[in-house]
Amino acid sequence: MKSNFKKAIISGVGLGAVNGFFGGGGGMIAVPILSGALGYSGKQAHATAILVIAPVCLVSALIYIIGGFTRADVIIPATIGNVTGGLVGAELLGKIPEIWTDLIFIAVLIVAGVKMVI
Repeated sequence: MKSNFKKAIISGVGLGAVNGFFGGGGGMIAVPILSGALGYSGKQAHATAILVIAPVCLVSALIYIIGGFTRADVIIPATIGNVTGGLVGAELLGKIPEIWTDLIFIAVLIVAGVKMVI
């Protein structure tokens, strides 16, 4: 148990740094860490990643707002869309088989990676 606690602390520090640097991208790294290093099932990893990353995103967002890196005309509609999508996604997570959750996650990672290269 103590080893898992140490892994969780170390993982948390790394995820927090990645999230702060990339502005929310830590969630993409959190799922593999939670499932691989900490032994969570796929659905547990996805749900826990959201709970872990949410407060970090809030803190990062406040720092970006204070630093003047954001615009209200983008933040407000994006927040409405994100909250709506988050509610739909959380509802779907409980209803679809875990294999589909994993496959969708993998597909999103691949598409994001290819888009970044192109």
